[in-house]
Amino acid sequence: MSDQNAVATATGTIPASNLGATSMHEHVFTLNAELRDNYPWDEERVVAAAVSQLSDLRARGISTIVDLTVYGLGRDLPRVARISCESGMQIVVATGIYTFRDLPTYFRLNEMVSPGFIADFFVREVEEGIGGVHPAIFKLATDTHGVTEDVETVIRAVARAHRRTGVPISTHAHAATRQGLAQQHILDEEGVDLRRVVIGHVGDVADLDYAEAVLTRGSFIGLDRFGISIDGMHAEAAAPVDGRIAIAVELCRRGYASQLVMGHDTNVESDSVTRKQRAQMPGLRDWHFTYISDVVVPAMRAGGVTQAEIDQILIDNPRRILAHGGAY
Repeated sequence: MSDQNAVATATGTIPASNLGATSMHEHVFTLNAELRDNYPWDEERVVAAAVSQLSDLRARGISTIVDLTVYGLGRDLPRVARISCESGMQIVVATGIYTFRDLPTYFRLNEMVSPGFIADFFVREVEEGIGGVHPAIFKLATDTHGVTEDVETVIRAVARAHRRTGVPISTHAHAATRQGLAQQHILDEEGVDLRRVVIGHVGDVADLDYAEAVLTRGSFIGLDRFGISIDGMHAEAAAPVDGRIAIAVELCRRGYASQLVMGHDTNVESDSVTRKQRAQMPGLRDWHFTYISDVVVPAMRAGGVTQAEIDQILIDNPRRILAHGGAY
């Protein structure tokens, strides 16, 4: 199969037509690998929990999730592949670096700090795989610190790796400071076709001007934190759950359904937001893998979004993104 009709997953390459309904921004686990080495989880418990939760999601008609866990978030591909096999959920995995502000020490050594070296690293992961698993999407991040020197290095590295492979880009972008626009600017400087980019977390704020500014440059946007009504990382006000749905409905009304993707940005287990914290914070109690299926989609229908538009967001757009057009 050519790049145009095949997508790599944690358990092998599949025809793009087999992706089905896809949640475009999730994590099976987010963790600190060093902490887990010293304070290990009960492996069988967390794997069983993941299999159960993803099986529930699959039963609701979601066939694929995109797991955007990369370096800095504790990516563990053998564990993810096992969970995919046991749950039947197709999982697309990512390569990249979650550079909140600074690069991990490894990438700052000697020449490794350059965009060229890091781009080579990403390309090798895509082309050679990691233990037989090939990433099918790049991830980059810009948060409250904005485009620091290290963040810019990673954005440019991802851009160059993307152009060499054609593999699409998905981002974490702090919405309150409109970081998606800064990401688009640098990616554009590197010659990236912005139509191959998903700018993430745009629905975190009820700022339709920001959303349209990103959309008019051609990128997809991620309405990808459904179920969370506060910004748990920064304790800043974010769009309430009903506000997130209203944003989705309004963007469809304005004709942007062909550029929207959805997700929860949730996880089964995390070192950042523990199960205890989630149970205690009202804004996080609905933050789980089935919220879109159970709540968001019915609410969008009630708001006037057609089934054809919902299918476009959940099925057609992810397929267009992941079945990319090759290097350029």
